[in-house]
Amino acid sequence: MSGISIEVAAACAYAVLLLGAALGLDAMARHSNRRSGRYRTAGFEFKPEHDLWICPEGQELKRRSIDPQQRVVRYRASPQTCNACPAKDGCTDSHEGRELVQPVDSWPHSEAGRFHRGISVVLMALAILVIVIVAVRHHEPEELLMLALALLPVAIVFPRMLATVLHTPSGFPASPADLR
Repeated sequence: MSGISIEVAAACAYAVLLLGAALGLDAMARHSNRRSGRYRTAGFEFKPEHDLWICPEGQELKRRSIDPQQRVVRYRASPQTCNACPAKDGCTDSHEGRELVQPVDSWPHSEAGRFHRGISVVLMALAILVIVIVAVRHHEPEELLMLALALLPVAIVFPRMLATVLHTPSGFPASPADLR
């Protein structure tokens, strides 16, 4: 037994680093998306049983339209209610009533989600490629074991993320129940 070469150790470290970068990017993108959604709806409460939002002043924003091109649902309060509201200046400058726009797709299936997941998948594919190339060059049992151990976490996470990228919705949901 000759020990583990520097190339094998470096390849394993690089694969783990790539996996960490992929998972970190995915986590940061998901967090950013959630935070953005909370900012847009701050103070509003969604009532799924009625498919409407309640504003901080207790008024309803009802679903007004579904935009299949932009893949969003638009909820709007009545202009009469908003224009008479004492909190209007801090809520909206629209004379048509306050509007909330909600994405149809959950984060991993949104355009931004697919983009970030795609980058993560590429990073993990690169990690797999590095390990496979080094495994072809090194045949010592302890080196192959080390490479397999570095490959294992990537092999567990990669298929799930790849499936998200490959199986994103290609069309608009068939029913309103699919929107939430």
